[in-house]
Amino acid sequence: MKKTMLLGALMLLASAGFAQESRQDASVSVIGVFTPQVNGNAVKLSTTSTIGFLGSYRYMLTPRSALEMNYSFAQYDSRYTTSNLPFVRVHTRQQEISGAYVYNLNYRRFNPFLEAGVGGLIFTPIHDFGTTNLDTKSNTSIGALFGGGLAYELNPSWDIRVEYRGFLVKAPDFGIPNFKTNRWELVSIPAIGVAYHF
Repeated sequence: MKKTMLLGALMLLASAGFAQESRQDASVSVIGVFTPQVNGNAVKLSTTSTIGFLGSYRYMLTPRSALEMNYSFAQYDSRYTTSNLPFVRVHTRQQEISGAYVYNLNYRRFNPFLEAGVGGLIFTPIHDFGTTNLDTKSNTSIGALFGGGLAYELNPSWDIRVEYRGFLVKAPDFGIPNFKTNRWELVSIPAIGVAYHF
């Protein structure tokens, strides 16, 4: 009986110690999406700037290293100009699925971090009045994610995050040969949000 009580007390202490060490967090952020004008193959692609949202999950491997999974969503207009067509608009839904390695530093309440990883941007045409070519199809572009930011700790469970994220991917063509630029673009995705540690 005493051994059972001792074992139970040790397990309770171990679980209490494990619970105090938060190794995971989930965050929700508002993002901006900014892309440059892309020129190539006698095609010009420009997009409108927009806002969207980002959801992330981090698992801490060590106090300074973490793995992160991301999903983001935004909508904007992609505008193509070619030698054959003066102006074609595609109402675009952009979704990101990515994974990254995150390196953190700790300075009291301030926690700067850097991240790098890979992922895909899924460009889906929305067939509505904002799209002038209904033959368009979804594109998935695999690319590189990089960035950095700062987390400010409000308390042990919550922090505010501000970050810059860059995604280097091939410009979408939506399955239309006349839309192929054969160029890469840097999608800039600044973000601000909150994270909950558990």
